[in-house]
Amino acid sequence: MGIRCLIDSNVVIDFCNGKLSYNGRKFLVGVEPELSVITNIELFASPNIPQVENEMLYAFVSIAVVHPVTTDLIDITVRIRKERRMKLPDAIIAATALYYNLPLITRNVGDFKNIADLRIYNPYDM
Repeated sequence: MGIRCLIDSNVVIDFCNGKLSYNGRKFLVGVEPELSVITNIELFASPNIPQVENEMLYAFVSIAVVHPVTTDLIDITVRIRKERRMKLPDAIIAATALYYNLPLITRNVGDFKNIADLRIYNPYDM
């Protein structure tokens, strides 16, 4: 059993299409994957996903815990948005990580920097 982590869409996509580095893939294999509902939506929102990649994404999501937006997450999201200018989807993802006390695995570290108590792992730097 690995560590529980919230995973951002860019990491899931790169994992499924083989673009994640060897060290990043090795790290991710040892993780119990959890996703924000926003990430779940982002994974399938592109109209041009190749069939093979689409099937891999569905397989990945099927083994992950997908967290819905709740009233508590809304409150944390609002707090984050008031504290800093941030896109709403990213604020929901950050709120999900904070609420469930999960580190966030993302390539887009800059999008989430300076959020108090948010732990971030960048698998592209491993």
